[in-house]
Amino acid sequence: MTRQDEHLEALHDLVSSELRTPVRPAVAWLAERIAERHGEAVAGVLFYGSCLRKQTHEGVLDFWVVVDDYASTHSQRGHALLNHIAPPNVYYLERDFEGETLRTKYGVIGRQSFDRATRRSAWHPYVWARFTQPTRLLGCRDQASRRFFEDALTRAISTFVGTLFCQLPDQGGLLRFSLAAFWREAFRSTYDSERRPESEASIRTLYDADADRYDRVAQEAFLHLCASGEFDEFSVHPQALAITVSPGRLRTLRTRWRLMRAWSRTLGLARLLKTTFTFGDWVPYVLWKMERHTGEKIVLSERQRRHPLIFGWPIILPLLTQRSLRSPENQGDNER
Repeated sequence: MTRQDEHLEALHDLVSSELRTPVRPAVAWLAERIAERHGEAVAGVLFYGSCLRKQTHEGVLDFWVVVDDYASTHSQRGHALLNHIAPPNVYYLERDFEGETLRTKYGVIGRQSFDRATRRSAWHPYVWARFTQPTRLLGCRDQASRRFFEDALTRAISTFVGTLFCQLPDQGGLLRFSLAAFWREAFRSTYDSERRPESEASIRTLYDADADRYDRVAQEAFLHLCASGEFDEFSVHPQALAITVSPGRLRTLRTRWRLMRAWSRTLGLARLLKTTFTFGDWVPYVLWKMERHTGEKIVLSERQRRHPLIFGWPIILPLLTQRSLRSPENQGDNER
């Protein structure tokens, strides 16, 4: 086995172990309900995000559903078409489990689209940025599907590292940095590519929540990329890594990232528009968010529930104008 293969296999083993780690019963149950909703085309359900990080099923749980094709997954032909144009489609679902209300915001994406979006050739970070974080695989259809997810998420981490190390400052092509500095700059860059400004405190918290894990996967990815010839020189020091890359290559990588950032921001607007058609019954979701922010139970009249865009504005508008709220697609998932 070559050094390149050795480090990729080590990264693959870390990802495989994470995907198999058990989750809370409520999370597993909700993943089953989501899979049932989309039929036999479901290859597997990925669970990630803030609720996984905090080991809770309160709040909005983040899932992605990977399917074989859109035609058999979506009952509405228009939803299938929208998913082809700008995957994933984002949906909202509430279900009662043992006296509790479980809430989820989940994406549906085709297997081929998911695979392409984890590769270095992808022109936006939307997929590989999310699945660099810890993830669990639920409702996996068979062993071949499990191998697909292990390979794809391993590749996502390698893509993340190989794409974003160029964002670090250099001196004549020499980059010397801690893994903590790498992750924080990378998180900052990918949030920015989706028009999602995050505070420095939030970014630090995201890394600090599982710093040892992030460092392990990043170091294996850097070693794999080094063995692949990505860097001219690479060395590991007690408190830092050092990489030497030609200034010309760094300029190329940074130019490519600037183009990716612009394209990602454009796609983000398209996804936001699309989500208004796919999100479903968003009124319970908005009411729940209002209650979380105000601490008060919000009750709409029957007329306001049935026609929220006409009669619900006196209650809904104050929420939408709060600076702290994001679009439904990104609500509740400080996930990278």
